[in-house]
Order: sequence, then structure tokens, then C-alpha cells
Amino acid sequence: MARLADYYLVVTYDLDKRAEGEGQGRILQRFPEKDWEDSPFPQGVELFCQPSGWQLVPERQPASFFVAVLTDINSDRHYCACFTFWEGLDNPQLKKAEAGEVDEADDELTVVQPAQVFAPKSLVLVSRLDHTEVFRNCLGLIYTVHVDGLTVPMETVVGNLLTCVIPIAGGSQTDESPVCSLDQVPHDGACDWLLASLQPGQQEKAASLRTITLGAGDRQVIQTPIDDALPVSGSTVAQLFRQLGIVNVLCLFCAALTEHKILFLSSSYQRLTDACRGLLAIMFPLKYSFTYVPILPGKLLEVLSTPTPFIIGVNSFFRSETQELLDVIIADLDGGTVTIPECVHISLLPEPLLQQTQTLLSMVLDPELEVADHAFPPLSTQPSALKIQDKEIRGVFLWLFARLFQGYRWCLHIIRIHPEPVIRFHKAAFLGQRSLTEDDFLMKVLDGMAFAGFVSERGPPYRATDLFDDLVANHVERIRQEETCPHKVMNHVKELAEQLFKNENPYPVVAMHKVQRPSENSQNSAQSQTPFPMLDEVTVELFIDHAAAKLKTAPPVVKAELKSMVPSGPPLGDTVDRNGNVMANSARRLEVVRNCITYIFENKMLEAKKLMPAVLRALKGRAARVCLTQELNQHVLQNRAVLDDQQFDYIVRMMNCTLQDCSHIDEHGIAAALLPLVTAFCRKMGAGITQFAYSCVQDHMVWATMQFWEAMFYSDVQNHIRALYLETEEGEQQNNHVSTIVPLRMEEQDALGDGREISALELASEQSRLWPTLSKEMQTERVQKEESTVFSQAIHYANRMSYLLLPLDTSKNRLLRSTGLVDVESVSNSYVTNSIAGSMAESYDTESGFEDAESSDVANSVVRFINRFVDKVCNESGVTNEHLKALHTMIPDIVQMHIETLDAVHRESKRLPPIQKPKLLRPTLLPGEELVMDGMRVHLIPDGREEAMGLMGGPPLLPAEGAIFLTTYRLIFKGTPNDPLVGEQVVTRSFPIASLTKEKRISVSLPMDQFIQEGLQLRSCTFQLMKIAFDEEVASDLAEVFRKHMHKLRYPPHVQGTFAFTVGQSGKMVVEHKTKDKNQSLKTLSKNLVKSAKRTIGRQYVTRKKYSPPTWENRSSFQSELDEDEISVSEEVDQSSLTLSSTMRSSDRQTMSNVVERACCRDYQRLGLGTLSNSLTRSKNEPFRISTVNRMYTVCRSYPGLLIVPQSIPDTTIQRICRCYRQNRFPVVCWRNPRTKGVLLRSAGLHAKGVVGFFKSPNTPASGPSQADSISLEQEKYLQAIISSMPSYSESSGRNTLSGFTSTHMSTSDSSDKLRQPKIGALMKQVMGAKEEAPATFSRGGKWGSIRGSGRLSAYNPDVGTRLAGKESPQPNGGPSEAFFLRQQKAYLYIIGDKAQLKGGKQDSFQQWEVVPIEVCDVRQVKNSFKKLMKACVPSSSTSEPNMRFLRCLEESEWMALLHRVLQVSVLVVELLDSGSSVMVSLEDGWDVTTQVVSLVQLLSDPYYRTFDGFRLLVEKEWLSFGHRFSHRGAQTLGSQNSGFTPVFLQFLDCVHQIHLQFPMEFEFSQYYLKFLAYHYVSNRFRTFLLDSDYERIELGVLYEEKGERKSPQVCKSVWDYIDRLNKKTPVFYNYMFSPEDEEVLRPYTFNSNLKVWDFYMEETLSEGPSYDWELRGWQERVAEETLDKADSGGPKSQRRIVWPCYDSLSKVVPDAITKLLQDLQSLEAELGQTSEKWKDTWDKMKAAQRTECKLESKPSFSSSLLMASNLSHQRRSQGVYLQESGVGSSINLAMDHEASATSTPVAGRPSTSTLYSQFQSTESENRSFEGILYKKGALLKPWKPRWFVLDKTKHQLRYYESRQDKECKGVIELAEVESVIPGTPTMGAPKNIEEKAFFDLKTTKRVYNFCAKDSMSAQQWMDSVQSCLSDA
Repeated sequence: MARLADYYLVVTYDLDKRAEGEGQGRILQRFPEKDWEDSPFPQGVELFCQPSGWQLVPERQPASFFVAVLTDINSDRHYCACFTFWEGLDNPQLKKAEAGEVDEADDELTVVQPAQVFAPKSLVLVSRLDHTEVFRNCLGLIYTVHVDGLTVPMETVVGNLLTCVIPIAGGSQTDESPVCSLDQVPHDGACDWLLASLQPGQQEKAASLRTITLGAGDRQVIQTPIDDALPVSGSTVAQLFRQLGIVNVLCLFCAALTEHKILFLSSSYQRLTDACRGLLAIMFPLKYSFTYVPILPGKLLEVLSTPTPFIIGVNSFFRSETQELLDVIIADLDGGTVTIPECVHISLLPEPLLQQTQTLLSMVLDPELEVADHAFPPLSTQPSALKIQDKEIRGVFLWLFARLFQGYRWCLHIIRIHPEPVIRFHKAAFLGQRSLTEDDFLMKVLDGMAFAGFVSERGPPYRATDLFDDLVANHVERIRQEETCPHKVMNHVKELAEQLFKNENPYPVVAMHKVQRPSENSQNSAQSQTPFPMLDEVTVELFIDHAAAKLKTAPPVVKAELKSMVPSGPPLGDTVDRNGNVMANSARRLEVVRNCITYIFENKMLEAKKLMPAVLRALKGRAARVCLTQELNQHVLQNRAVLDDQQFDYIVRMMNCTLQDCSHIDEHGIAAALLPLVTAFCRKMGAGITQFAYSCVQDHMVWATMQFWEAMFYSDVQNHIRALYLETEEGEQQNNHVSTIVPLRMEEQDALGDGREISALELASEQSRLWPTLSKEMQTERVQKEESTVFSQAIHYANRMSYLLLPLDTSKNRLLRSTGLVDVESVSNSYVTNSIAGSMAESYDTESGFEDAESSDVANSVVRFINRFVDKVCNESGVTNEHLKALHTMIPDIVQMHIETLDAVHRESKRLPPIQKPKLLRPTLLPGEELVMDGMRVHLIPDGREEAMGLMGGPPLLPAEGAIFLTTYRLIFKGTPNDPLVGEQVVTRSFPIASLTKEKRISVSLPMDQFIQEGLQLRSCTFQLMKIAFDEEVASDLAEVFRKHMHKLRYPPHVQGTFAFTVGQSGKMVVEHKTKDKNQSLKTLSKNLVKSAKRTIGRQYVTRKKYSPPTWENRSSFQSELDEDEISVSEEVDQSSLTLSSTMRSSDRQTMSNVVERACCRDYQRLGLGTLSNSLTRSKNEPFRISTVNRMYTVCRSYPGLLIVPQSIPDTTIQRICRCYRQNRFPVVCWRNPRTKGVLLRSAGLHAKGVVGFFKSPNTPASGPSQADSISLEQEKYLQAIISSMPSYSESSGRNTLSGFTSTHMSTSDSSDKLRQPKIGALMKQVMGAKEEAPATFSRGGKWGSIRGSGRLSAYNPDVGTRLAGKESPQPNGGPSEAFFLRQQKAYLYIIGDKAQLKGGKQDSFQQWEVVPIEVCDVRQVKNSFKKLMKACVPSSSTSEPNMRFLRCLEESEWMALLHRVLQVSVLVVELLDSGSSVMVSLEDGWDVTTQVVSLVQLLSDPYYRTFDGFRLLVEKEWLSFGHRFSHRGAQTLGSQNSGFTPVFLQFLDCVHQIHLQFPMEFEFSQYYLKFLAYHYVSNRFRTFLLDSDYERIELGVLYEEKGERKSPQVCKSVWDYIDRLNKKTPVFYNYMFSPEDEEVLRPYTFNSNLKVWDFYMEETLSEGPSYDWELRGWQERVAEETLDKADSGGPKSQRRIVWPCYDSLSKVVPDAITKLLQDLQSLEAELGQTSEKWKDTWDKMKAAQRTECKLESKPSFSSSLLMASNLSHQRRSQGVYLQESGVGSSINLAMDHEASATSTPVAGRPSTSTLYSQFQSTESENRSFEGILYKKGALLKPWKPRWFVLDKTKHQLRYYESRQDKECKGVIELAEVESVIPGTPTMGAPKNIEEKAFFDLKTTKRVYNFCAKDSMSAQQWMDSVQSCLSDA
């Protein structure tokens, strides 16, 4: 029984304590005055009466009522019912007079005046029961008595109210007399039992009905619920759903269960309370245990920022204050919205539950939805009444919880029964059996406070049960069968709803409410009412005391609760297995596991080994793991199973594999089942030393998880306690012969008749039932027995934990690393240092006491961990303090003892031979390469390349086991495949450490034998990827050291730390400079150059600091700093003289020849671009000169020292011009077209400031010559000088005639020029980014690519480009009109510039140059594109997604598009140069794209660059001398690490490769040569591609050392030397198809469809690693031969060989025919003991022989033409088809189709190549020692004619041609026949105006030749040259 109301109080507005506008309430009266003992008076009620604050109002407001809820410190809820009405009073601001003096008449008058205001007054009931309606009625009645002036004394009403006692819940108060009948009390009757109104049989009904009257003629029936465990909701739940909707309420429901903060807003207080009550009702059976304030007063709003979860209601009036709450879910009841902040993630119910729940709720709330589409909807589908609907919704939630928690009782551990049951819930097992471990929602709910309360409340096995217990135990089967059929579920829900409704309204019939309401007129009459009266306290107290006395005398109520055993329901296992996902064909797998274990124990090891891989795969499945534990259990006898080494190893591997997939909470109980086994299986190691399995299975998270140990401990304790009671019962039964304790009541035993074991909970329930009947002694005895059981288990577990937590080698900190063992509070220093200790121990001083601290530190952390565990479990299971203390003293001893035993085991285990791990293979190293870290055992894991995994056929070569080696040069993996079929093959993967682009940690779980910890994924820009997983034997600190070393080697602080410099220097990273150098003069030159350069640059560089070009960001500022300083200084230097010799000391002059010998100079001389004779005098008539302005690298740091500039431009001008260009890279000439004399220039883009000035016409009026203007004028001069140097310009009559630009030269040139002209327009448009229809114009546009011949362009559509045609015809491809850049006159100079840079420039119509703006690819684009290309070619993991397929990734990388762009621009430039114009390429900084374009143009235009020497020269000149930033772009040092790897050079090589594919006969070198360069340009093995410019190379002293003597002959510093040497030995770099046509200009196709992916990116040779380090190849071949010889002894040898893709090197296993023949020849010679000839000589002989044969045969046969290029281009083509390296290229096929008709007859007029001397005599430049024009007198009577003479030292002859361009030799004078050369005299018909000394005669044995040179000087030169040839001979 309970009081209906604890306190009654009147709260009024406090006039004395008003702050401005803010009033306060004060309690006017309160009854009873003193607190009840069982429920103290709640503080702060006055705040809750007026939650929005106490205020006076000008108008009377209607009375209001709401219930607020307060929670006291014991978390009991008090319901405060507040009834508020408004009383008039004089406005305190105006009326200072006291209220008492005003009489009634006046009072009435004041109503009209604004002077009167209304103050609130509240009547409050405080109760612990929640009967809202009753409270409303009672307070309403009191108000009515006051307002209507009823005759009843107020004291009586209040007294009756406070003394009314009602039952809390229905149930068993059957025949008790009324507790307190107030008849004796004066005044009307008080509460009484309404027994009279009931028939005699209905006593139970009476129990939950109570009629009360307050003595004012009122009657109320209170219905108390039958079971007070179920919440009472009225219609609040239905109301909540109506306000917010289904989804929103479900959201709030999940938020409340997962402990989020929820805030309700509404303008109605009662609705706030109802909503909160509704939300709590649907959470049943969980109880909300956090802050719960349905109505929060405005004064307490700061409560909302509390960190704990809450459910709070606030008036919408305070909405603005709630806006800034970041983590609160706000539900607006009036607007029907729920707002979830971004940072809050609500876990929703798991599917399919969420969907099913929503469906059911909509069936309850909106039954019409289902039939809305029916043609004949049922007549009535109205939802039930609100009250019923409310219960139906709650039914749905009960059904939901029954599904969520089904089987929870099977996961309860009972750890104590007496004196109180202690129960724990095994969360992991519950989640595991429900297979919901991944489910966020359930995890959070089970971790929450509400669920903890649920377990402690519903856990005890013997208690009263309710609706939920019944549902979750007895209806599981029904719920499971119906869950898919909503209508059946609906019926179930309706049944539940009925029970809930009945519980709340046991007897809806009895409704006897008779409560008076205030009459209408009294409520709104304007007459002022009397203030609410004060009550007489004595009278009320009397009532209360009287009732209290009466209660004391009444007999105590013994409510015999109906306790019973709580049913558990069906066990979980069954319920899930029927519908859970059982693994497919698991029976077969379990069979495999069982067989394997049997084999192991029967010692059939071979059988076991075969099954092992299958077993390890099977152990992924849960069933197999359970099966393993069961099987192993059978082999344990008396807790022990001794195995031999191999058995032990297998069992441990299986255990590790089983544990590897266990999560740290061990939801399937696998680790729990293995725990007893790991301490049972062992092997004998030596005298008295046994190693147990636990020392080998420690590396799993689960052992370091506290929850796991707790769950294990509790389940063991439960088993022991169960055993304890089963024993006592059996024992007592036997002793007494009379069964004093019946284990179970008979009917219960029948229920369990199937003979299953009694569960611990059933046993506990029985014990709890008997507890009260036991004697005191028996009770204490049982408590003690239980306590000591728990204690002994705690000791046992302390031992077990020390077994699994202490690593075998206690000096290692292995476990501490991977687990949470080290508690956060106490991470000691030694823990941190310990991990580093392994590798760096030598760096610590021994005094730090590190050694001793080591082992004890592991011990300490283990002791701490075990102590924490023991404290927790012992406190929870009630172990006495003495026992706990004893445990704490024991634990350190246990750990120490265990460490000692482990030490012995560890010592022995080191002696054991490791079992069958493949032995580590050592890699071969290059000379000078040294190991930095010895091999660490790793597994190489397959990445996304399918060949190695065997997916493309062939055995899987990966995964492989081996070791990773880190050397100073490479990272090498060497090992053997795991697959036994290929176990004897060797797998090698390696890449240069310098090419590492990305390294990331990965964690690897493979179906391998061991549990592998961690791995690395290493990506290299040589298109290699290594995914390695460290073997368990590699300590993690070692792996860390490995990473550190790798980074150190990858990014040395300075270029001198790279392998190319440190090679052979005993592994230390040497950054010292060499002290002594033999080649002193070289050294002094470089020193002086550097010194003077430094002096020039100014003091900002400290002596040794390396110059790094400024970065993009700070370039402008940097430039300006340098500008003034640099230029002024250099001008001073230059005043003295401009010659090189004058500025250098004589000692250094000799070394100048080195500069001259640099590649560029040799090339400039070859091209006739200026000579440096000894006297350094220049012949003035040369248009260009070699300028030494940059000899100190002061003008431009990144240019070479010697530059080609126009003859007419002085050096001072250059110094000024260079400022306009980025990085000072002003335009210089790098190549001249020998036919048209057009030149190719390169420069950087202009500085922004220079652009506009650049295009200003010189005569713009300016206010005074500004500097910019003068510079732009000089720039114009410079460009004009270049234009003037072109013969075509000087020949045409200057600038004034804009006639047709037909110079003599052009008209005489071959007719194809005219056809070629339109093409440029089309090209130009394409390049400049016209619409993308360009390919269409091309496909019509005749045969390009590798097609050659004079009829080439006949099919070309002349409309395509209108350039030079003079017509402005509209463009067929919709491009823009070409008026702007295709003027009618061809420009002399085209400037290829960057579109972005050339904005704002105006083209001057009279200038002779023209700008072609193109879009250029940014370096960043190249970098990103390359990254994507690498991922496409070498994916890190295989994927089946269509978006990740190779071709899609390749396309997304845009690599091919970038190649297309570069090639396209290059072809345009080639065309322009070929048409006779000059071109200046001026893009970005002039060292990336510019370099690519310029080099490609030269390669396409000049056949010399397609030979070995030429290509080397091209790279040295354009890439190295002109300062491509190799180190920076290759990120070779620490400084450039952040800039990342940008393969500009690789892109160039790829372009060359594309051209090579289309023109396979034009290149002397093979594709392999390009791959070789591509590999070594990033490998850092050679110094060639290091550093960013010649200046830096000089500074380091590496520029000229290649010429000096080499210290160690085996170490090559230059890649070119290496290639030369290799080329002598083997033809691998040589292209056998090389048969060039002279002067051939190549024009490759550039469209994406014509480009091929370079196989360099895709190929891999796992047998030997990359083939680009030849020393290694030779060694491997020798080894292979030796092994073959050994194997020879057996039977007959098969000739067949299997070649695997990605394993074998195809070129080696299946060489091409010629290579094969050459090899065979060599081996035959070796066998015969002859000295073998060099392959090149052999090849040359063959070709010579072929040539003579060809001459003899009238019709060349195909066989002969195979080696010999004949003059038939048809055969040339076919030869291409047969010989081409990589299958048939598309371009060649095209060629065949097009040319079939054109070239079936030999083309006339083409010189036959065979007439020339074998062109394999290296190069043209050596053949022509001296050449020029001489007049020769013809034979008798013939006139003098100018001829082009060539003096050839090599062939010892003087040849002459018709003209310089002519290919066919007109005649030959053999020098062998020449007797003398003498000055001659002019004869008849000789050329006029030539001095006498210009004539000379050549006397041969046959006749005398008369010659005439242009002047005496050249005549002298000719005579000298011939003479020197003769004397040489």
C-alpha cells in the first residue's frame, strides 16, 4: 500500500524577492510540515511550478495543470502535480500602500485600472505514484471548493487527500479489511473500500480498484495496474506517434537505447510529460537510467550542456537557447520534426528487424495504407481507439525486444547464489550465437546502463515473472515462425496489447467519477475573487497523525509475492543454426579437419602435410574451428598430451590459424575452448624441460582483452558452483537415505523429462527457493564454500593469464606492442624505449640500467594486468578482503616463477632446429653494392597482377616465402613459391631503392600456415610493387629499423649520398669530398669556375651550399633579388673582353678543351653552327657564333657554359634579354636543318611582365624609353637576328615584298613541298586545340606514319589547311577561321608558346614571327598521370570491379593522351622546320616539356640522332647540359622528397618508343636500349642522370671526371660507358633491322589509337628480377648451367622447355634468330678453341657478303634481302613485317595496303642504298673529314663547274657531288693515287673575280685536276687537309 500523496503545498508569487522582471515563487504552506522518513521533501519545487519563470500578467489567464517529474538522489521519481490559477493584486510598482488597507469596494474598482495585475498561485501535490487524472481531479476539487465557496472546510479536503492510501498494484490483497477508514474522524467520510458495490465472488477485482472521496461530495475510482512492473502509458505512446510519425519515433527510440541526448520541445507542459512517459513506455523491459526531466525550468537550462545522456523536455519558448547544442537530438512535438546534428550517428535497429517493425507500426497506426490501392476496399479500416492503439504499439515493441533478446538467459553466468545471487551477462557469446557481432546497435545496447539494470533485475533465476519473461521464453518458436508474415505477427501483437490493456484497466466497466468542476460563472466572472485562504495547520496535522496511528495499529501487510523459477526458453544455438548462414559443404570440411588431426596423432606426417593447406582454409569457418577444439580435446588425457616436435608444430599451427580469425571478444568461444588445450599440449625439450603450446600461440589480441578473461572466469566459476551443489545434494541424499533436499519439484522434473542436465540457473533457482528454510549454520557454510570456490578459481586464472601473457623470450616486448596490455595510466618510459632497443642498443649507454629493467618490465606490466583483473572479478563476486590481499601477494610470485621456467624453455627452444622453413637464398650483388640489412624472412604476397598468381594458367608463383634484403642500391626479395608444385623455382623481385615512390603499412591475413603480423607495400617507379608480410620470427622493432634504413637510403640528405657516389665506399654514407684528384687541371678548372661563379652571385651562398633552383611559389621574389646583383656584376667582368682566354689564367686554358669537347660542342660543329678554332677567332660570315657569356654560369645557372647565339648579338644584350625569361633561360639555337637552314631554338616561357612588351610594336609612343620597352626592343632585335640568319630570308628581297615567299631555294627544292603545305595548317589547328574532329581530317589526309615515297601526299585533301594557298576557305572541320595564325605569308619564325602565357599579346601584322599558342601539360599532370599509370599497370590488389579494369584505369591515367600531346607538338615543329621556317620552343621553365619537344624534333628530323652516338649526344646536350632537373624531378634527395616523382624523361623515352614502333628500321638501337635507360635513369646506379645542371655537376667535380682515370675499373660511373662496353660484348642493344634512308624525316602517327602501351610498364621476370643489371645476369646463367650439368646424369634429356609468362625472360629463353645464330657461333668457336670474333664484326661481314651477292643476282631474292636493305621500299616494308620485335605493328600493315600499288615497280630516281659504303661504319660525321664547294675544271674543253667536294679520311678518297643535297656521288678521286698538291694558276674559262692564290692542282698517277676555291684562305685549308691525309696514310 502507498500514500496517494506525500505532500500538499501552496506556492505563490514572492513579492519581496523580485529582481527586475524576474519573479520568484515561495512556498506559502506545506503539509505535512515534517518530512516522511521514507520520502524526503523534494527541493526546488517552486521552480517547477512555473517552468517559464514567475511573472505578473495584466490579464487573468485560465487555470492550468501539468505534472512535472523530479528525481531524487536515490533515483526515485517524484511526480509533482501543479495546478496554477491567477489571483489579482495591486500593481506593486504603482501601489505602495499595503494590501490590507484596501477594502473590498475599492478592490472591485481597481479591476478596470491597469494598476491591477495578476499573480500566479500553484497548488502542488507531490507523490511517488503516477496517477495524473486523479491528481487533476483532486486539485481541481480543492480549487472548486475555494472558487465556488462550497461549504466543505478546506482542511478536511486536504486532510483526506494526504491520508488516502491505495494499493500499488493489484494481485493478492484479497480479504483484508480497509486499512484506514476515516469514519471516526470528524466531517464527512473519508476513503473506504468499495466492497459493497461488488458481488461477493469478485474479491480479486477489488484488489486493483479503489474508490476515494475527499469529503466534498466527490467519488473517484483509482484503478491500479495488476502488475506494477509494466509501465502505465494511458494513450501517451499513441499520442507520441501521432505527433512525430513512425520513423522519427523509432529514431528517438534507438537514440535513447544507445545513450544519446534527447530534447523534446513543445509549448504545452503536459504534452512534454506525456511524450517522455510514452518514450519510456516503449523502452520496456529496459529502464531508462540517466537524467530524466520531462519539464525543465528555464532557470536550469545549463543542464542541457551536461556530458551525460538525458531525456529532457523544454518549453518551445526557450527554443533559441537550444540552437547551439551540438550533440543533442531535438524533437519538436508541435512541428513533428526530429533534428539530428551532423556529429551524432544513431545506430538503428538491425535489418530485417527495422523494416518489420516499421511495417507493423504502420499497420497499427494507418491500417488503411495496406488497402489503399484495393479496388474494393473493406468498409471499415478505422484504427483502434487511442487507448487501444497505444497498447498495440507497445505490443509491437514488446515483440521487438523479445526478438532482440531471445535466448539471453543462456548467456547469464551465475557466479554466486548465496547470500544474494550475483549474475553476469556473457555479451560476446550472445552476439556470437546470434551472429550479430558486427551490429552496432545491439553492441551499444548491451554495453549500455539500461541493459546492465535489465540483467541485475531480470537475471536472478527465482523471482516474480511478468509478461516479457513469458514472451521471451515461451513464444520464441511462434515468433520465429511468424516473423515473415506480418498479419500473423499482428495477431500476436493484438494479444499482447490486450494483456497490456487489461493490466492498466483491469475493469473498464467500473467508472464512477463524480468530481465537481468550478461553475462557469465563477470561472470567468470579472468580479475579483478572494485570495486563496490559509489553512489551519493544526486541523490538517491532526488528520495526518490520526491516520498514521491507525496504520501503526493495523496488522502488517504480507504480500506473498508469487516467486517462481524464471523459464529460460530454448537454447540459442538451435535457434540460430536453422536460419543462420551455415557454411556450405561444411561436413566435408569438418571431415578434413578430423582426418588431419587423426593423422597427426597417428604420426602419419606426410598425410597430414598434404591435408594441411586444406585444413588451414577450412579453419576460416566457425564450425571447423569448433570441431578442431572438440577433436583436440579427445586427445588430452589427465590434462596432458605430450607430442613430438613435428606433431607439436602442426598442432600449434592449427591453433594459431584458428585463433587468427577470432576477434578480440571471442564471440564464438573458440579461444575459450582452446584455453585449456594450450596448457595441455606440450613437448619434451630436454632434461625436465617441457614446452607447452601456450608459448607459441600468444600473438593474438584475444589474450590481452580483459572482457575475454572475465567471461572465461565467470563461466568456470559457474561450472564449479554448479558442481558444488550437485555434489552436496547427491551426498546428502546418500547419507540420509531420506531425500531431505529434492533437487527439483516433481512437476518440474517431469517437464525436464528428456533427461538433459540441470542448468546452473535452474539449480540456483532451486537453491534460492530453499534458502529461507535453511538453518543459520548451513547458510554460512554455503556462503563460505562459494567464496572459497571463487577464490581458488582466481588463483587458477592468475596462473593461466601469466602463461598466455608472458612471451617466451621475456626480454622481448612483443606482446606489449600489439595489445592493450600496458594500461594507459602507466605507460612507463622503458616501454617506449624498449621497442627501439632491439636495433639501436649500442646507442644507449649501459649505465642506464636498461638490461636489468628489460625482463622485469614485461613482468611488471603482466602483474599489473592480472591485478586489475583480480580486483575486478573478486569485488564483483564478493571475495573477502583477506583473500584478495593474499591474491595480490601471490601474483608477482606466480609471474616470477613462470618467467624462470620460460627462460629454460627459451634456451632449449633456441637449440631446436627450426622446422622446415625454406632456407633463405642470398642474392647476388653488383660490384660495389653492399648489404645494409641482412635478409629478414618475409612472405611476398600476390598483388593485382594476375600472371604470377596462376590465374592466367600455369602454377601460382606467389605467395612466396623468402627474405627481403636491403642493399645500398636495391631492395631484393628472393624466395620460393609456397605452392609445392613450383617449390623448387626461385622467385626474385627487386628494384633500385632510389625508385621507391610509396611505402605504406598493411596488415596481412592470408590463408598461410603462420599467423602473419604486419606487412609493407612498396611501390617503385620502375613499375614494380612488392607486398611483403613479415614472418613471425621478425620482431616488429626490426621491421621498423628496416623502414628507417630504407628511408635513409631513398632520400639521402645530398646527391652525394646516392649509390652512384657511395658505390664501393664500404657501406657508410660518405658525404665527404675526395681529397686528392689525379687530374689536377680538371679540378682547378671546375674550382675556378665555381669560385668565380660564387663571387659573381654574391654572398648569399655559403661556400658548399648546393644551389637549388627557386620553386614555383617564390620564384618571382627570388628572381628580383638575383637580378640587380647578378647582372651588374657580370657586366663588370665582361668589360675587359669577351673572349674566354682572356678571363682565364693560362694554366686553365688547356682545360678549356674539355668544355669544347663536351657533347654540345661536338654537335654544334657537326651542324656547322659555329666553330671554336684554337685562336678562338670567328669567321665573321657565319650567322651564328658560340658565345661564352655563360662560362661562369652567371647568366643562366641551368644552361651549359657555351651557347649558340646569332653572330650579330653582343653578350651584353644577352645579359639583358635573359631577364625576360623564366629562370633566365633565353632563346638559344640547338639545331639547324642542314637543307633549309632553318634553326630550332629553345627557351623558357616569358616572365609575365615580358609578354605584352614582347609583342608591342617598336614604334608605340611611350613617355620616355622605359626599361621594359628597351628590353622588348632588344628582344625584337634578337629574334630579327635569328630570322636574318636564314638564307631564305636574306635571299628574298627583304621585308617589303610580301610576295609569295618563293625564294630561289624553295623553288628548287623538291616538289613535294607544295603538297606538304596544307598539312601544317591542319596540324597547327589540332595542336592549338581546335575542335576535336581533327582525326577525321587526318584519316582523309593521306598516308602518314611510316609510309614514305614521293607519291606520299597525293591523296591529301588540299582544302584542309589553307596555309599558303591564299584562299580563306571556311574550315571543313568546323574549326575557327585561320585568319589569325595562318596568314597568307609563311612566317620565318614560329614561336611555340604556352596558351596561358600568351594572353594579351597582339600579333603585329608586319612581324616576321608568329606565335603558336598551345596548351601544355603541367608537371603536376604528368606526376598524377604517372601515379595512375603505375596503379593501372601494377595494381596493388586484384579487383573484379569494371571500373578498376586495366584499360579503364589506363584511360583514366591520361598517360597516352599526354604522349599524344607531346608527339603532336613535335610533329608540328618538324613540319614547320621542314617547310623552311625556324621554330622557337618556349614553354614553361624550358626544362621539361621544352626539352621533350626539342629532343623529339631533332630525333625525327635528323637521322644521326637515331644512332647510338647520336642518341647519347642528344640526351647529353638537350637533357643534361640544358639543365633538365633530374634530381629534383626524380625526388632523389631529402630536399626534393615532397615534390614527388615526375617522370618527364620517361615520357620522352616512351615517345621515342612509340616512334621506334612505327619506324623499326630507322633506329640503330633496339627497344631494350630504351628500357635500359628508362630503368637506370631512376636507379641512381650511374652518375649520368644525377643533379640538375652542368653547374651543379662542375661544383661537385663530376662533370669532367668521366674523362679522367677511373679508380676502380669495375665500377662504371657513366651509363654511356656501360652501354658501350656491353654493346661490344652482346648485341642486346642493337637493332638488326637498322637500314636507314638518308636524310629521312620521320612523321609518326600521334593519335591515341596509334600509340601502344610500352611493355616496359608491364613485363616482369620473376626468375631473375629486372634484366638491366647485366653483371647479375651473367652470374645467374653460370649457376643455371652448373645445375643443368649436375642433373645431366639421369635418363634421356628432353629438348622441350616450358616458358612461363612473368617468370622466364623471353628474350633469353627464346632469343630471336640472329642473336641465336651469333650465340651458337660463339659457342662453337669456344669449343674449337678459336678466339671468338666480336659479334659486330661478324655481323658487318655478313652484311658485306649479302651486298655483293645482291649485286651479282639480277633479281634480289627474298632471303638475300632479309639482311640487306634493297632499294625496293616494298621489300623494305615486308622485311619490317617479318622482323619487327613485338608482333606486327598497325602502322606497318597500313603501309602494305597503301603502297601495294604505288611501289610495285621500283621508284625511279631514288639512290640505291647499296651503292653507299656500308653504313654501319659508325657515323656520317667521321666519314666527312672536310667538305665544301670547289670549282673544278672539267676534262678537255669542258667548262669549270662548282661541285660539292667531300674529303673522307676513313675511306681515303675525295668524292664530289652535284650539290650538297645530292646523294649520288658524281666521281671519286682515290687519295692513294695522288702524288702531290701544289698551288695552281688560273686557266681559261676560270671563274671571274677570284684571287690567284685560290687556285690549286691535284696531281694523280692518271691526270692532273685543277681546282679553284672561293678565296685563298680556303684554298690553303683544302691543300692542308689533303696533305695531312696523305701524310697520315
